[in-house]
Amino acid sequence: MASSVTSSALGPSKSGPILAISVDAMGGDRGPAAVVAGMAESAEKNPDIRFIVHGPRAELEALISRRSGLAERCDIRDAAGVVTMDDKPSQVLRKGEGTSMWSALESVRSGEAVAAVSCGNTGALMALSMLRLRKLPGVNRPAIACLWPSRNPQGFNVMLDCGADIRADAQDLITYALMGMSYARNGLGLARPRVGLLNVGTEDHKGRPEMKQAHEMLPAIAETANFDYVGFVEGGDLPSSRVDVIVTDGFTGNVALKTGEGTAKLVGEFMREAFANSILSKFAALLAMTSLKRLQKRMDPRRVNGGIFLGLNGTVVKSHGSADATGNAAAIKLAYELGKSGFQDRLAARVAQSIALGAAVNDKKSDSEGAA
Repeated sequence: MASSVTSSALGPSKSGPILAISVDAMGGDRGPAAVVAGMAESAEKNPDIRFIVHGPRAELEALISRRSGLAERCDIRDAAGVVTMDDKPSQVLRKGEGTSMWSALESVRSGEAVAAVSCGNTGALMALSMLRLRKLPGVNRPAIACLWPSRNPQGFNVMLDCGADIRADAQDLITYALMGMSYARNGLGLARPRVGLLNVGTEDHKGRPEMKQAHEMLPAIAETANFDYVGFVEGGDLPSSRVDVIVTDGFTGNVALKTGEGTAKLVGEFMREAFANSILSKFAALLAMTSLKRLQKRMDPRRVNGGIFLGLNGTVVKSHGSADATGNAAAIKLAYELGKSGFQDRLAARVAQSIALGAAVNDKKSDSEGAA
């Protein structure tokens, strides 16, 4: 068994404190080989990352031993069970103990790791995360936050919820706004993020009742919480420079996310077809190769792989089920950066603040209505 990877066991490295990331090696479409390859890529780029890896010991030892220097930075936790993409969350809640996903979350729950990364079944991962880590006090519905390529200087916007729960009332939306703002501040380095509510139009009278209620409450909350509320935004604003954090319910967010991924894939296929259409177009592609590679890198969804579960007593990053080594490395990097920034403690403080601010705004509104 490899040595422990907790900070207390290894102490600080030459470049910074050691941070342990708990990795569920099983459950992805490409199997544990892609996950281990992503770990190796991360380890090569950052000497301060250590891994607690969960899955069948023999299989993982064989894969890890093929990567130079990786075994010394891994602690393998034997977990024979695997949560598949076809498993229902309700079944996993009853029979999930002993799986690599359950084991990965336990390392965060016990404090051994600063974050867990899994490319397994999203519904099952959220269900187990709520069971083992529990929700933060005051959080009714956790959210999944993802990064959306944009024209902002930071290159990305934050959108949540991307599919954790199809419903969201006004207080949920306010909590999402505070959590998304905290993520943008710690993950993207934005001192004063701009937050918008995704709606069917920018006019005040449009949208569902809960959307309008959150819209009325957010200006006062933004002033106290030190962010800018830009009001309602539309689908066209998702990649724009008008907003940094887009807040919506999980149904709308997931549809938008999948639509964006499909559109990006379609554009890429159209471009390849266009440049392969004739000898001249192939020659043009050769001349534009540098620019095309730059564009491909900018549009590559693997670079922003990793949706973070917000609202839990612990950091969980969901890697895409079909992620390759590059995608898994990106998810691990996100988990590491958030752990290094102390994001979880700051998020908990923001959630507590959102509850207090929401109550204060509601009380003020009730007093005004009573006086009228």
